[in-house]
Amino acid sequence: MTSLELAVQAAKILDSKKAKNLKVIGIRDVSILADYFVLATGTSSTHVKSLADETEFQLGESGLNPGHKEGYRSNSWVLLDYGNVVVHVFTEESRNFYDLDRLWQDGEIVDLSKMIE
Repeated sequence: MTSLELAVQAAKILDSKKAKNLKVIGIRDVSILADYFVLATGTSSTHVKSLADETEFQLGESGLNPGHKEGYRSNSWVLLDYGNVVVHVFTEESRNFYDLDRLWQDGEIVDLSKMIE
């Protein structure tokens, strides 16, 4: 599975669980951290945990497990690091505070409109 396919698969999982403000940003050309960031917002801390749990579960069913994960204690920002793809799930307040959308604005926004149905 390519890093783009993984990012889109994570986005599909998040979308199926009603994540808000879903975005995939290609950062390969602006950073060595990863190829893609997947950003999603949950409506509450419980929703954030649920979104992250479901993403980890479904990708795990495909044999993909995060090399690192953070934030489960706070439930306001959960990070799942799959190497070339990093999934960030925030509460709206945390997403506004950390503002990764602005920090990575030089990245390429992946058009999910035809990939997620």
